[in-house]
Amino acid sequence: MTRILTMTFFILTLFSLPSQGQTDFRVMSYNVENLFDTKDDPFTTDNDFLPSGNRHWTPGRFYHKLQQLAKVITAAGEWSTPALVGLCEVENDSVLVRLLNYTPLRRQHYRYCMTHGQDTRGINVALLYQRDKFRYRGHTEHPVRFTRKQHKHTRNILHVWGDVITGDRIDVFVCHFPSRYGGEKESEPDRLDAARTLRVLCDSLHHLHPALHILIMGDFNDTPDDMSIREILYAHPFPISCLSGSDSMPMKSRMDAYPSLHLYNLFAKDKPFFPGSHKYQGEWSQLDQLILSSSLTDTTSRMQVIPGSARIFSPPFLLTKDKTWRGERPFRTYYGFKYEGGYSDHLPLIVDFLLLK
Repeated sequence: MTRILTMTFFILTLFSLPSQGQTDFRVMSYNVENLFDTKDDPFTTDNDFLPSGNRHWTPGRFYHKLQQLAKVITAAGEWSTPALVGLCEVENDSVLVRLLNYTPLRRQHYRYCMTHGQDTRGINVALLYQRDKFRYRGHTEHPVRFTRKQHKHTRNILHVWGDVITGDRIDVFVCHFPSRYGGEKESEPDRLDAARTLRVLCDSLHHLHPALHILIMGDFNDTPDDMSIREILYAHPFPISCLSGSDSMPMKSRMDAYPSLHLYNLFAKDKPFFPGSHKYQGEWSQLDQLILSSSLTDTTSRMQVIPGSARIFSPPFLLTKDKTWRGERPFRTYYGFKYEGGYSDHLPLIVDFLLLK
């Protein structure tokens, strides 16, 4: 009996291991909902997130939030924590230093880079990376230039580049487009400007390095079918033809309108496995997205997306009962001004890549 159990364990272990010369590379994108420290920044409107503020943001609540986020990142990795984690709504270096050094994430050897923009709320975007899986080469940040309100500020776009273990370079963009505050249509021109800025950055890279791998992630405050994503950024549904490594598009009549750089939105699909990453007034929507260049769909590439691996990470502990609109909603840190002690008002996204050594 012992021999049978030993053989069974050996077989299960054998088939659970990746094939020789193959490595999985997981990427995560997460809007963490107002990760502020408890100190006042005189140059931003962060007064709500102070111990004396309307939200009574105490050190205890802040450190509880850090532990909650570490739990999500660890759980999203399953067997191994994600190699790259894009974060939206982080205030400054201080909160990231504490996240990576005063939580269980300290054992995962993450490093980070982030923007230091002039957003009036004082929030930025960041990328966490594991040094043994991603060799950091550099990063820049790019402000969004607005056509209507030239003196307006929003979150800068973070551009990070580095190498994976195959030696391939990947360029990562982390974005948090302007919000829908004031109305979806009224605020849409600002998101169109952000999409134009991002598209120009991607096209410039592609012009210099046509075979370059590009990965875009973040909170776009628009859905995959909105103009900023589909018409300005030109990020279209992941075509079935990509499963065979083909670069042809599903709508041939529109091919002439496409730029030479094809971007595919992994969340532009009719029936997602989960209704959305964000819920507002009872309606789920897919404001968070993962977008990649066609080079990452090529099955002959040493780095390639695993078809069907992109999904919303929605374990039960990230959800709570929606007593107002029925069903479930994300378990938030705050629901309005009421402290819930949850995680975020968004659900994270994950996607897996195959690295062929």
